Amino acid sequence: MSGHAVGPGRPWPMGASFTGDGVNFAVFSAHAEMIELCLFSPDGRKELARLPIRERDGDIWHIHVGGLTLGTVYGFRAHGPYAPEQGHRFNPHKLLLDPYARALEGRLKWSDAVMGYKIGSPRGDLSYDTRDSAFAVPKAVVTDPSFSWGNDQAPRTPRSDTVIYEAHVKGLTALHPGIDKQLRGTYLGLCSDPVIEHLHRLGVTAIELMPVQAFVDDRFLVAKGLRNYWGYNTLAFFAPEPRYMSKGALWEFQTMVRRFHAAGIEVILDVVYNHTAEGDEWGPTLSFRGLDNASYYRLAGGGRHYVNDAGTGNTLNLTHPMVLRMVMDSLRYWVEVAHVDGFRFDLATALGREAHGFDPNGGFFDAIRQDPTLSRVKLIAEPWDIGPGGYQLGGYPHPFHEWNDKFRDGLRRFWKGDAGMTRDLAARLLGSAERFDHSGKAATSSINFITSHDGFTLDDLVSFTIKRNFANGEDNRDGHSENHSDNLGVEGPTADRKVQAARALRKRNLLATLMIAQGVPMLLMGDEIGHGQGGNNNAYAQDNEVSWIDWTKPDTALLAFVGRLSALRKALPVLRQRRFLHARQRPADQTPDVIWRRANGTVPQSEEWHDPSFRCLCVELRMAAKGGDPSREAVFAVFNAGPATALHLPDTAPRWELVLDTTRPDLTSGPVVTEAPAQSVLLFRALTGTPKGDHA
Repeated sequence: MSGHAVGPGRPWPMGASFTGDGVNFAVFSAHAEMIELCLFSPDGRKELARLPIRERDGDIWHIHVGGLTLGTVYGFRAHGPYAPEQGHRFNPHKLLLDPYARALEGRLKWSDAVMGYKIGSPRGDLSYDTRDSAFAVPKAVVTDPSFSWGNDQAPRTPRSDTVIYEAHVKGLTALHPGIDKQLRGTYLGLCSDPVIEHLHRLGVTAIELMPVQAFVDDRFLVAKGLRNYWGYNTLAFFAPEPRYMSKGALWEFQTMVRRFHAAGIEVILDVVYNHTAEGDEWGPTLSFRGLDNASYYRLAGGGRHYVNDAGTGNTLNLTHPMVLRMVMDSLRYWVEVAHVDGFRFDLATALGREAHGFDPNGGFFDAIRQDPTLSRVKLIAEPWDIGPGGYQLGGYPHPFHEWNDKFRDGLRRFWKGDAGMTRDLAARLLGSAERFDHSGKAATSSINFITSHDGFTLDDLVSFTIKRNFANGEDNRDGHSENHSDNLGVEGPTADRKVQAARALRKRNLLATLMIAQGVPMLLMGDEIGHGQGGNNNAYAQDNEVSWIDWTKPDTALLAFVGRLSALRKALPVLRQRRFLHARQRPADQTPDVIWRRANGTVPQSEEWHDPSFRCLCVELRMAAKGGDPSREAVFAVFNAGPATALHLPDTAPRWELVLDTTRPDLTSGPVVTEAPAQSVLLFRALTGTPKGDHA
């Protein structure tokens, strides 16, 4: 290393920073006895030097190496006790990825050498392996995150106007004939004109990307010839996943965000801070485990074993200030450097679990809510994990949205014909207020969805009653068994026209209900054009045509219908309110903001809500009484999961215009009808004029 001057450097910023005359490195470890900086050739194959880091500021180890430039490839080795029963797993034979790595060189090559213990030893994970793992693990690369953003402006779409589209970078683009072949499956392909035009047709305002922070393929999947397609196995929280790049540089991701912003579309990232790719005590030593196992992870059983609230082997310890700092630094990096507009937190209960259990005022929530950068972006929680007290729907503090599985299951069961679901449907239509209307939260707190990446697609939901996950290699044991699905008479694909028509109608009913309900609607990529996965409801390992969207035979009629639904929602503010509706009288006209009705026009009584034959629910909606909005806008919606029935329109408006009938999907407007067709959703808009019974 002649020619490189080694100096003390500084303890900030964390990770590797180019200083103009060299590179500063800073890494955290509270329990290491020594840390070495390892420098590699540009291809990462040859270790050129090991430099002991002699400076320590608290628990931050730091060094400055003069003469190093952008593109420098590096890793760390940490010396300390190998005492798994006390929680320590230091092993300097294992090269460690910088937790703050901004870019990666090389991919993980599964080998026994990446294990800190000897595979096959009778002492198990208490044994100690001395093989060098450098050849098998990805290294960090010193990068320059600067980018010419030009006049980039975040859309900042109001929560009430947001329509989310959950997508996978590769799955959405791998088979798209309109995208350049070299760009399919990449960030640049995702932001191409054909995709943006498609999202505009749908009325989408935000694209929510499944994990794009660098992740690894699990060893058991690689052994089966499979890959971790979904990506919920993060290794590097600051680095974009390389497999979605064509040139391997951050500017590709930044270009994607800039193009989406120019199209008025926000970018939300699905992030996994509840666990890492290192797994349990039998997993590899790749980064955090080797740098400071006892600090980075929540340990149990004296320290040898890991708390497994995520169901993946380990749980990050966000109660440790330096681990929490890493997560906060990572979130700010994606907002400030990559300009993303929000995050969806996978298994978010794990992030808020303190020593005494889940705490909505815990350290993570306090940190993110007070942060001037992060508190202004969209924050979405998946409000559960498998740990104690893991189900916390409605328990997250403002300004968090939450994925609402009660909405998903309630709508599925209502339209499937399960008895007694009408009362539940009413709650879902009003934004699940029983869960979310507290602590000043808004009616937009609920992320409403029928399908997501996890479970059946919409087409499979109406085509299969039993999951078919055999391709995953787990004998169909994986994935949910309780899907509340219905094949409408035939299991799987069919040429029966009647069954096909029934399935198409069921889809329209589900989607229409989604778009009429209060809250923020989320669509799953491909649902709008009839994408199916052959009944696989857990396609996490299917990086192939099972999961990739087939654009060759799109259901154009359904696509057009979804676009119409989005347009209706946008045109009718009463469908997308910030305030909850509670059937209170509006000061402007003394009319309740919600009036429930039966098809015959009567208001259902208490006992009728529990009547299993009550299958046709009608509702009048107006702007919330609490908001004091004097608007006379009103809609009347009909949800009929039963047979055709006579329909009485309310006399609270002079005239009602039919603007949606799922049995006639091409209808744009129509005259008054006197019947609610079987299995239908109808939506009427009150025409302007002085309503009958006006007391204003």
